[in-house]
Amino acid sequence: MTDGWLVLLVRIPTEPSRHRVAVWRELRKAGALSLGQGVWAVPALPIFEAAVRRTTELVERAEGEVTILQASGRGEADAARLQALYDEARRAEWIEFLADCGKFEAEIAKEIRIKKFTLAELEEEEQSLDRLRRWHRDLTSRDVFGTPEAAQATARLKDCAARCEDYAELVFRALHQLPGAPK
Repeated sequence: MTDGWLVLLVRIPTEPSRHRVAVWRELRKAGALSLGQGVWAVPALPIFEAAVRRTTELVERAEGEVTILQASGRGEADAARLQALYDEARRAEWIEFLADCGKFEAEIAKEIRIKKFTLAELEEEEQSLDRLRRWHRDLTSRDVFGTPEAAQATARLKDCAARCEDYAELVFRALHQLPGAPK
């Protein structure tokens, strides 16, 4: 459990909308929990300080207002509920990540099945793996309470990396016509 939460009350002019979108993106990227229109919460932990600072700068640039409150629940049940909402949001992100790992694995399996062993395809798969790694890093940084799906996602990412490495070996063998090259 956390010692408390930072609650951001954000007011931004409706136009131009790019300011609202920029603030929304920054808060989502940080893993902030939306509690209602213009009301966001993050655990009061040092890892979120930079995101809160960037959000404040974006709001001020838009000539809006942000009020930041230090908050905790009135009781254990309130604090637990807020953490449960936060964890639920992290679980949803991990589930989406795991689904993308499945798509990555299916793509490599398809390339092997159709024997598409080209450098261009390998580069595309490596870029997809790099995207998964960045996403995993971002999700890990905001999953401060450690949802169970995080460990599953870490193992799945390692599987994706191993499959990509196996595919790279097949491409190398095919291009250089080495023994054991796919036919």
